[in-house]
Amino acid sequence: MTRWASLLVALLLLGAPTAPAAQSTRDLHAPLDRILDTYVRDGNVYYRALKTERKPLDEYVASLNLPATQVASWSKPEQLAFWINAYNALVMKTVIDRYPIKGTVADYPAASIRQIPGSFEQLPHQVAGRTLTLDAIEKDVIVPMGDARALIALGRGAIGSGRLRSEVYRADRLDEQLEEAVKEFVARAAGFKLDKAQHILTISPLFGWRQDAFIASFATAGERWPDRSPIERALMAMAAPKLFSSERDFLLQNTFQLRYGVFDWRLNDLTGGVPN
Repeated sequence: MTRWASLLVALLLLGAPTAPAAQSTRDLHAPLDRILDTYVRDGNVYYRALKTERKPLDEYVASLNLPATQVASWSKPEQLAFWINAYNALVMKTVIDRYPIKGTVADYPAASIRQIPGSFEQLPHQVAGRTLTLDAIEKDVIVPMGDARALIALGRGAIGSGRLRSEVYRADRLDEQLEEAVKEFVARAAGFKLDKAQHILTISPLFGWRQDAFIASFATAGERWPDRSPIERALMAMAAPKLFSSERDFLLQNTFQLRYGVFDWRLNDLTGGVPN
């Protein structure tokens, strides 16, 4: 009887359904990949169309509230890609929740995400078992992960931010994608503007907002500018490899004066045409 009982148990186990495999991060971000491919062009978003067809974005945002232990079990690239994608999706949801934006706060353009009360500092989002604002995701989750390039990958719903990609960030391509994000940002006047005639380098205020993170990531590589401040060394080390040779030569002369520009908070809205 023992033999037959053992055989019966084995047969039952073979026929029993297996537990579903954990969702891969690639599958998790596939809906956002389709959304970005459909509604984003050169960093700008068709917000009107996205609001009209918002169900996939809402469902993706809801899917981000995974157990904290599951997210913590992933590799560091998987986690960082997850949080960048989450931030960018939540910015788009914040915008379409209030779109069209017509604010009256004098400090910002009328159509700006900054016209939405508490858009970054107060509005709560449920992500990875936590209740977080956009600012908290950036400062308390992404910054401590130690790669300041990720801060340039965050699309803040503004023309002055890093360019929102038409694809998601993926763990297996994350380093390549972040390098591309930096290269694109420093090539734009909004991020990194050289005036050789006046010997002035104007940079995005973003670098000042998060200077500790950029210093931690890059300052030690800026040995060619030993007399400069830590943030200047960090920015030179980060940007120089991405610039044209003539621009690198200018920076190596070390005669420039660094200034912070003005952040362009106009909404990166492609509805009605490319923003000027």
